[in-house]
Amino acid sequence: MKYNFDIPVNRFGTDSYKYDTMPNEDTIPLWVADMDFETAPVIMEALRNRVQHGCFGYTAVPDSYYHANIEWINRRHGWLTEKDWYIYTTGVVPAVSAIIKALTSPGDKVLVQTPVYNCFFSSISNNRCVLADNTLLYVEGSDNTLPTYRIDYADFERQCADPAVKVFLLCNPHNPAGRVWTADELRKMGEICQRNGVFVISDEIHCEFVNNCRYTPFATVSNAPCAVCVSPSKTFNIAGLQIANIIVPDETIRKRINKAININEVCDVNPFGVIALQSAYTPEGEEWMNQMKEYIYSNYDFARTYIAEHLPMLKVTKLEGTYLMWVNISALGIPSHKLAEKLLEQANVCVNAGLHYGMAGRDFIRINLATQRQKLCEGLKRIAKVCGGHK
Repeated sequence: MKYNFDIPVNRFGTDSYKYDTMPNEDTIPLWVADMDFETAPVIMEALRNRVQHGCFGYTAVPDSYYHANIEWINRRHGWLTEKDWYIYTTGVVPAVSAIIKALTSPGDKVLVQTPVYNCFFSSISNNRCVLADNTLLYVEGSDNTLPTYRIDYADFERQCADPAVKVFLLCNPHNPAGRVWTADELRKMGEICQRNGVFVISDEIHCEFVNNCRYTPFATVSNAPCAVCVSPSKTFNIAGLQIANIIVPDETIRKRINKAININEVCDVNPFGVIALQSAYTPEGEEWMNQMKEYIYSNYDFARTYIAEHLPMLKVTKLEGTYLMWVNISALGIPSHKLAEKLLEQANVCVNAGLHYGMAGRDFIRINLATQRQKLCEGLKRIAKVCGGHK
């Protein structure tokens, strides 16, 4: 491989949220969804060149920014978008919050599929809306298959038929369940939403992280009114540069969302995010991305094998997408938040408690695989020691 992802990066002392909030430097953080790899060299070079200029005033987003987005999405995912469809903003979470503000009134319901990304809950409550939950169905694995999730369509139809449900907040690929929804699944959900007048917000921030399957942009298979949220932040480990896009084909809805973006005052972006996106969406950036994903999914295979050998009572969910491993800990008889506390206190390992993602996640933990193999191995050894596995 051209890029070496085994090289350790010391992130302590850099004001890293993932690292510098830990109790000590012996802690292995396998929680927050950012990666422990330096970003692509092509991005670093572009940022260095921009810094050399020395002036960092207000940024006008150039046509080349839109061209980079349009060409990347069309070439990689077969979705031909248009410049006018794009609304840039600082991140996918602010985007989701602004869209909810634009399309709902206080007291309206927003439908999600738990277990789901925890910031969805705050985006809903901060807009004084009510959560509706189409809980995903956990499907036990067999000797030849891993556990996974499927959609409860009967409940989904019932939820969407509620006149109070105005928005469906979709996670595609799904965090933390690891599903990459198929075109048929997306099409069926879209048909139900369209039939019931439910608007779809599709968070597709993890769209480049697919493992032996295909990601489908929601808007390519459904005529349901929608807004698709994308960003290079997860893919290229540049979340701190704060750049994201909302893609909205419908002009009337786009105007409403753009107004909400301005009301929430997340309508301005910084020069480094704009530069980083354009340099990421190049052949050099894509080459780095492909090798990075190969490394991460080899980490998944390693972790799954390790857990099967040393922690056979735990069940690893099939990882179709994201770099976040979802592990069923129900056999331990301890709630996820208690296990997370125990791992941090006794083993200096930080994982996400599944309860953060709704009650459907209470028997799970989430482990971030986007780190060096040696660090992941040591973290798993510490987890095994606390959970009673073999050394």
